Amino acid sequence: MMFIKDVVEEYFSAWDRAFITKDPSEIKSFMSEKFVGYWAHSGLDRPQEYDYHYDLVSVLNQYQDATKNFKVESISPRKNGQEYIVMGCETAVISGAEYPAKCMFIWREENHEWKLIREYIELER
Repeated sequence: MMFIKDVVEEYFSAWDRAFITKDPSEIKSFMSEKFVGYWAHSGLDRPQEYDYHYDLVSVLNQYQDATKNFKVESISPRKNGQEYIVMGCETAVISGAEYPAKCMFIWREENHEWKLIREYIELER
């Protein structure tokens, strides 16, 4: 099984490939079917919630020139290493403009693979 830092790097590489191909299947392969995400920014009173079944194709089709990168700030094991909390800063570059966000990802071991179970993304702009 891969180290969690490598899994996170591969997850963000999958996003970059999907921005080009508009195919979300590789992104989905990292997600648990129990996945739930929360996305917010200062203009929202409450985060927007989405889950494993949200329309990633529509998300990808919104962006013609986009990439994502992620800088890990901390990795904390829990449940005897069966889960990890990964915190850091994601930067989406969309048509040359940077959109930084603070993030927390919860990864869980499922059938000997790391799956994303939850994410919290707070856009800094």
